[in-house]
Amino acid sequence: MSRGTLIDLLYLVAALTFVLALKGLGSPKRARHGNMVAAAGMLLAIVATFFNRVDGHPLHHVLLIVLGMAVGLVVAVPTARFVQMTAMPQLVAIFNGVGGGAACLVSLTEFIHIKSTKPATYVVLEVLLGVLIGTVSFSGSAIAFAKLQELMTGRPVTYAGQQFINALIGAAALAVIVMALVTSSTALLWVLLAVAFVLGIAFVLPIGGADVPVLISLLNSFTGLAVAASGFTLGSNLLIVAGTLVGASGTLLTMLMSKAMGRSLPNILFSAFGSVVTAGPGSGAEQRSVRSGTPEDVAVMLGFASRVVFIPGYGLAVAQAQNVLRELAENLEKKGVEVFYAIHPVAGRMPGHMNVLLAEANVPYDDLIEMDEANSELTTADVAIVVGANDTVNPAANDDPGSPIYGMPIIHADAAENVIFMKRSMRPGFAGIDNELLYNPKTTLVFGDAKDTLTKIVAAVKAS
Repeated sequence: MSRGTLIDLLYLVAALTFVLALKGLGSPKRARHGNMVAAAGMLLAIVATFFNRVDGHPLHHVLLIVLGMAVGLVVAVPTARFVQMTAMPQLVAIFNGVGGGAACLVSLTEFIHIKSTKPATYVVLEVLLGVLIGTVSFSGSAIAFAKLQELMTGRPVTYAGQQFINALIGAAALAVIVMALVTSSTALLWVLLAVAFVLGIAFVLPIGGADVPVLISLLNSFTGLAVAASGFTLGSNLLIVAGTLVGASGTLLTMLMSKAMGRSLPNILFSAFGSVVTAGPGSGAEQRSVRSGTPEDVAVMLGFASRVVFIPGYGLAVAQAQNVLRELAENLEKKGVEVFYAIHPVAGRMPGHMNVLLAEANVPYDDLIEMDEANSELTTADVAIVVGANDTVNPAANDDPGSPIYGMPIIHADAAENVIFMKRSMRPGFAGIDNELLYNPKTTLVFGDAKDTLTKIVAAVKAS
């Protein structure tokens, strides 16, 4: 077997591991295994590349490549190990941006390399698309990171004529591509890079904080397309397969997230909805009465319950209360109470956020029930405990046609006999609208930090 054939087989095996990894990531039980399979496949592909020959020549600049890998290792390992669960969407945004930027750089260098050979038009087009898509993903992901990290406002940044200006920038990028195809000018390549950079920023600015996770998923698919374009440029089947898998899965995830939010993708991208809004003094939320209670009151209520459901949200991640929540569940189960967790598809800041968070606390996978199944079970629950969730349990999604979240599938917490709602304050959630569930007669509000409140509930349950 020749060296080339062996390397092609190794690339094929690596590509198969990527497919198997995506299959594994579809289930919380297999997600860790799927991730390790993908990592092993990528390692195999990297090792094979070191022994690959291009046009009969061995790999050049090996020391520089190893140095770059070492730098990446030093940056990536501590980041991945110590990043907080609440910052996971930001980390994904950074990964997207780095991937898009890398694809852009590959396209740039390859264009400079092949320009003198008078490449075919379709080859130049592949390079230009790699630059355009990769740069849009890079600059857009940077703005998405800044919004989620609160380095800039999470509100939509809008101005008069914005959509027209964005369309003009997009048209300018396409015009530059056409001119570059005709002239093969390197100068136009740098113009395209600058226009694409501005386009990525302009594309993301009008999207509010609550919708940024959907945007990140879309940018992820852009990165995949940029990588696939780089694969065509380099003649690498592995990059084509990997980029296509990322692009397709990112697109599918974007569509699923839009569906889970009850909104179309154009509405998310172009409506400037999803801003972070804070209820101000004198708002209707402060003028209406609610029923509040103490952790001890909650413990008494739980003492008479036979079935309890926990509905977690982003506030659980912020308070890092997942371990205390699991401890409360274990104590209730010791007293003969049946416990399960109702998981909304977009609870937290990205799909699977709550699943990963609770898995981190060693909550059994079988106790995590997806929204549709959970809603059918909530009618038999004695107590529903909402911890850090808000918009995903807001009845306005069903009852108020004028609400911006109308039509969004929600977890029907109000179907339980009693509702315990843990909140820091009466401020609205990320959608910036009031939650009628707070004023439901069967709802008891417990104000305070979720971790502190749950700790006090655990102590009261143990003492009862």
